[in-house]
Amino acid sequence: MRRSTPSASIAAALVAVLGAAGCTTSTDTGTGTDAGAQKITIGTTDQVSSIDPAGSWDAGSGTVASEVYATLLSASNGSTDVKPDLAAVISLSAPTRYTVKLKPGLTFANGHELTSSDVKFSFDRQLKIADKNGPSALLYNLDSVAAPAADTVEFTLKSANDTLFPQILTTAAGLVVDEQVFPADKVLDDDAVVAAKPWSGPYVIDSYAKNSLVSFGPNAAYKGLLGTPKNKGVLLKYYTNAGNLKLDIQQGNIDVAYRTLTIPDLQDLGGKTGVVVHTGAGNGIRFIVFNVKTQPFGSATSSPDPAKALAVRRAAASLIDRAQLAEQVYKGSFQPLYSYVPQGITGATESLKPLYGDKRGGPDKTAAAALLSAAGVSTPVALSLQYNTDHYGSSSEDEYALVKTQLEAGGLFKVTLQSTEWSQYGKQRVADQYPAYQLGWYADYLDADNYLGSFFAKDNWVNNGYQDPAVLALIKQEQTEVDPAKRTQILQQIQDTVAAAVPIVPLLQGSTAIVTRTGVDGVPKQLDSAYQFRWAELTKR
Repeated sequence: MRRSTPSASIAAALVAVLGAAGCTTSTDTGTGTDAGAQKITIGTTDQVSSIDPAGSWDAGSGTVASEVYATLLSASNGSTDVKPDLAAVISLSAPTRYTVKLKPGLTFANGHELTSSDVKFSFDRQLKIADKNGPSALLYNLDSVAAPAADTVEFTLKSANDTLFPQILTTAAGLVVDEQVFPADKVLDDDAVVAAKPWSGPYVIDSYAKNSLVSFGPNAAYKGLLGTPKNKGVLLKYYTNAGNLKLDIQQGNIDVAYRTLTIPDLQDLGGKTGVVVHTGAGNGIRFIVFNVKTQPFGSATSSPDPAKALAVRRAAASLIDRAQLAEQVYKGSFQPLYSYVPQGITGATESLKPLYGDKRGGPDKTAAAALLSAAGVSTPVALSLQYNTDHYGSSSEDEYALVKTQLEAGGLFKVTLQSTEWSQYGKQRVADQYPAYQLGWYADYLDADNYLGSFFAKDNWVNNGYQDPAVLALIKQEQTEVDPAKRTQILQQIQDTVAAAVPIVPLLQGSTAIVTRTGVDGVPKQLDSAYQFRWAELTKR
């Protein structure tokens, strides 16, 4: 998912987007496809749920969507600078209005004109469908969209001083689709999307076997920031087993492996000839979600009890040993996480550390037992815990086996582990079928709001039934607070408030890895937190 500007630089980023005279234009059109360019084969275990931008907000689907659809604003690979993509100019024309002028002559790959009407349709459609697995929650401050001219779009916001809105335009919620192809009120089937060729991004899909093999070619109609791909296209090959993915990159059967290899496989590949392992801290996090409706003593269970449900969540938070997870499962490539915003992002604070376990970040069975006893909870507490391996990686099996061991320490919990394929996982979790379950998150834009708003705002993506009016009010405040110091205080207050209720138990933060053959260029050796894997820069010697 798209990354953008850190919180500490919001005001500066807005100036960069709007320019000294209130606007900015883009002249970066890429270098074009070289005569000697080749097709790149990329392997992944990260499954697609939907390639309709209204129907998915997961990394596997986003990998494809971000290559075949474009946004009004975007960021170059590895950059935090937001610049026009399909837009030619963006301006803050009123305190609650952004006006966008489109580049001239825009078309979709199918030949249909791309006008302001398509842009309005795309945003209206996101809000109308509001799919529980889609990104519409990012449009929390969008009141209305107008298309007063074929090349002009006006976004009217609910609240003034929303300096985050340009970043929102770079995300999955801002992908522009063809109104002559997509229905206004429902998600379109993948095969129907592919047949209609409604591509606005740097690539088109030439052939599509979902979660098996997809062929992409350069989109000659694309005139955006990312430019013409330097390769002749991409073959995206899907794997159900990370071991097979590792074997194929090692043997040269594929050119790139991207999400998700196990840590032992990455370590082994690091010592092999013919491959390069690119690593970085990343901005991803991993956590356990409690569905407050269906968890033990949840509001929709046969014995609802808010105090007991809270004690169950707090006891679980007191039993988790994050350092052990980081070292034993991920060999130090991940770091313990004690809040909902990863360290390194402005406003992050370790809110859970002084509240749970030994109050220093470690587990404490005695503290967990005391929490359950005080609430009158009989032990062991039966807990069904769901996890996934084809989206979050095969190491999730080891991760959750260890989580089960940690939770069952001292006889306080009896955990039943279950694993479900990603194609069903997203549907079942939002249907309240999982009392507790694994999720992860990669930032759409590098700001604490992208974690807090996406997890705890109204109609949020996590969708676990937790809503606190005080938290909702604080989120609304931070989203329009222009004073950086005051905004940081609000962000920390949100984390402290949610940590006391702990509807989500954060586990780990970091890392990211891309493996390439030695003849493949276009990926930095060291990946930073702003890096997004984009294909247009990839070449093969």
